[in-house]
Amino acid sequence: MDKNHLKLQMAVFALVSAAFTNIYITQPVLPVLQDEFRVSPVQVSMTVSFVILGIILSNLFFGYLADILPIRPIIVAGSLCVAAGGLISCLTHDFRVLLAARMFQGLFIPALTTSLAAYLSKTLPGKKLSVVMGAYVSATVLGGLGGRLLGGWIHPPLHWRYAFLSASLLILCAMAFACAVLPPSPPGKRTAPREKAGFLSLLARRDLLWPIACGGAGFLMFQPIFNFLPYRLAAPPFHFSTGMITLTYFVYVLGFFMGPLPAT
Repeated sequence: MDKNHLKLQMAVFALVSAAFTNIYITQPVLPVLQDEFRVSPVQVSMTVSFVILGIILSNLFFGYLADILPIRPIIVAGSLCVAAGGLISCLTHDFRVLLAARMFQGLFIPALTTSLAAYLSKTLPGKKLSVVMGAYVSATVLGGLGGRLLGGWIHPPLHWRYAFLSASLLILCAMAFACAVLPPSPPGKRTAPREKAGFLSLLARRDLLWPIACGGAGFLMFQPIFNFLPYRLAAPPFHFSTGMITLTYFVYVLGFFMGPLPAT
């Protein structure tokens, strides 16, 4: 493997994992946020749900944008906006502002994930693309775990607000590295009109309906359980600390890495 390809893998891994770190950063400290902002469990869980809602709303837009614009301005704009949302979340004492900042982060996370995937698909040849996309998928898992670890393990010695500050600095560093490493977008390669309907035609295929539905249903069950988990573990009979709750997330997500290993 040449050095340039290795650097590209590292840049993709760093950018995607830094982006996903921001999604679940509040999950281990939901009970702490509930007490601090004096809101209900349903309201405080929106600090995670609003990020995902923002991603849903802007995902297709950034995928299309990556076809018509160079990738670096998209990454820079997305990184600055996600980092700004993290800084606002770090500083605010108004729960409504916190939710707005989290939604703002979600709206621009696809600038670092969806647009990057679209860019790679039209820039790299098939063999290199499969290897780089492997790093991409691994980064989504590690980033989700990293956000939970960051939010949960920074709070006991410091405060949950420092987790947002750390995540903002992390995404700015990943942005700088990615912009220095990513090759330029192919010039003059605009999406043809017949290709713009490709996503809709993909969704219309009946043979893909059930796999898509299974993925959506799995996430529908997975997300509420993870939001409920800190409340269950903090209550009797467990009385877990925030650090122990975070360790539970770590063990759970570790199963995603161990599960695919072949049996001996």
